[in-house]
Amino acid sequence: MRTLHSAELLLPGPGPGPGSAPVPDGAVLVEGDRIAALGPFADLAERYPHARARRWPGLLTPGLLVRGADDLLERTYYPDDPYEVAELGADPLSRAAALEELKMTEARWGNSARRGTQKLLARGVVAVTGRFTVPAVRTAVSRSGLTILPPAAHEGTPSLDPLAGRDAAGQAFYGVLETGAPARFAVFAVADEAELLERGATTCVATVISGRLLHRRR
Repeated sequence: MRTLHSAELLLPGPGPGPGSAPVPDGAVLVEGDRIAALGPFADLAERYPHARARRWPGLLTPGLLVRGADDLLERTYYPDDPYEVAELGADPLSRAAALEELKMTEARWGNSARRGTQKLLARGVVAVTGRFTVPAVRTAVSRSGLTILPPAAHEGTPSLDPLAGRDAAGQAFYGVLETGAPARFAVFAVADEAELLERGATTCVATVISGRLLHRRR
């Protein structure tokens, strides 16, 4: 089935070529796990009148990449809401002393990683870098749909928000949106790239990986 994802502004990705120019009222046509076409919504809707249409508010961009995700998922614990929040609080726990008190097991790390990957998907993340040594964590990341890449150099402390500290949103993009490319992208409830940088990835309203809608803000 073909699905036409459209937004008020389409940002195909960084680059000097004409294919990187923003497209007002733009759209991405997804067929299977690939991008079949992209461009102005009106043009694609006319060419593919039987495609299922999903209309999103804001800015549609390539999905985001988080570096150092092993720190975020193997050395940070995400309390189970609502069962643990009263005791542990809602914030992630990463201090060695706090983790020691939790007496972490592989199963508990796996459950935490599943909650962590949901937080990443809710921020438009489609790929992560890191070396995962806890089998249950690696399984959780693989099953989430996120692409796992080898460890890569990164500056500062890894963050759930890959836009934090960036000078341009393109620095956090994973790939570009073009015909034939994998259908992995995100939509943010902002007007443009400047607002996206200002407000961050928590403005995400939808994340698509391999053509599948894996996060949708309720």
